[in-house]
Amino acid sequence: MGTKKAYRYRFYPSLEQKENLAKTFGCVRFVYNYMLNLRTEAFYKHGERVNYHDTSLLLTNLKHNGQAPWLNEVSCVPVQQGLRHLHTAFLNFWAERAKYPKFKKRVAKQSAEYSSNAFKWDGKNLKLAKQRETLNIRWSRTFTGKPSTVTVSKDSAGRYFVSILVEENILPLPPNENQVGLDMGIKDVVITSDGFKSGAPKYSRKYENKLAKAQRKLAKKKKGSKNRDKARLKVARIYAKIADSRRDFTHKLSTKIIREYGFIAIEDLNVRGMVKNHCLAKSIMDSGWSGFTRQLEYKASWYNRKFVRIDRFFPSSKRCFDCGYINNELTLSDREWTCHKCSVVHDRDINASRNVKAAGLAVLAFGEDVRLGSCIETSRPR
Repeated sequence: MGTKKAYRYRFYPSLEQKENLAKTFGCVRFVYNYMLNLRTEAFYKHGERVNYHDTSLLLTNLKHNGQAPWLNEVSCVPVQQGLRHLHTAFLNFWAERAKYPKFKKRVAKQSAEYSSNAFKWDGKNLKLAKQRETLNIRWSRTFTGKPSTVTVSKDSAGRYFVSILVEENILPLPPNENQVGLDMGIKDVVITSDGFKSGAPKYSRKYENKLAKAQRKLAKKKKGSKNRDKARLKVARIYAKIADSRRDFTHKLSTKIIREYGFIAIEDLNVRGMVKNHCLAKSIMDSGWSGFTRQLEYKASWYNRKFVRIDRFFPSSKRCFDCGYINNELTLSDREWTCHKCSVVHDRDINASRNVKAAGLAVLAFGEDVRLGSCIETSRPR
């Protein structure tokens, strides 16, 4: 059995396709918001839960009783998929995995998902339901296998993308005995136990003056005017540039680490809690820790690498790698410190990454439920 993998491409729709996609996005957004409002009122006003089957029947009534006849102008598959996404959002909310579902906005990212019965793929061209032309896709890379679902999206900067989900047999990388511990920081996004420091491009800082200027112009525009739409688009394009640059950096860095090491240990940081520090929030978000960790994890599963998360409460920075002494007086501003027990001078980040590596090896050897403090000594190489 293969691995599901998504390939994302940019495409340039014709005027006819733009009109069809605009209608499709609008119908998906309308149905999602309509059913979200209905389920919210049913639960909080009447104490009743509306499930997916109920919303599906209501959607059929909307189409045939004359309340929303425009829903018949687009493919029914993306609209139905929107109901499934809403149902999944509620399941995640009830299981306390996510916040309460939010209404979709017209100016935010738009998307529509097509299952296999709503598109045609001949190995070279992709054609969506209710469209006469094939999509003008910029094929940046190739894939094998037959697409199972296709998701078309339009971001807030006005760019169109198509994500094709296929099932492939991904060949694992050659075996590698190298082991590494990773410490994440602000000055350097990643510091390895080997002493490598990745640096931090700080894309938000790079574009902040340009972004501030564009936002000031946007604030002066009259709401509802075309000039405001143009100004909003300029702001969105700057944000898209920042996000694309950050994603490109983390992808290249995670791929480099996956290729060079067979075992990877990393701290499970509480990023959501850390960004509550308003002095560091912008720099933390600009480092892209969550996206980087997620990329490392799924790439490790693809290419047969061992990946271990270390408990966030493990004192990796305060612990002396050489003797195990814990320096409780260490502050965030201390980038180097001397162990009071063995007098070894430590680079704060490299010492932390070495401790993360030792803790990861302990978890790999003894299991996740083991007490890290008692096992690092036995797993550390002499």
